[in-house]
Amino acid sequence: MRANKTQHLLQDNDVKFWGNDIWPGNSPDLNVAECIGSIIKDEVETKMLSETEYNRYHEDTLKIHIEIVLTSMEEDTESFETLLCSYPSRLRAVKNANDRHTDY
Repeated sequence: MRANKTQHLLQDNDVKFWGNDIWPGNSPDLNVAECIGSIIKDEVETKMLSETEYNRYHEDTLKIHIEIVLTSMEEDTESFETLLCSYPSRLRAVKNANDRHTDY
């Protein structure tokens, strides 16, 4: 509701901006950083679940697994490149889906 009021206020004051017909909504499908964060979270979570119940809830164990995952990702530049290069197709998919969820 506020977004509509803001858009109308801007239009009424002759402020030019990209409207919803051009600029896609706030979409996790477009946010490559969220994809990377999700990959890190999933890999750390998998490692944590493989721990014994006692170790699974220790902060030190979490820190160790985060470090392992991040270190392994440093060498995996291909995944980052693939994600970054996918941005144009992500943008097209969101636009074609009329700002609804896509398969990304």
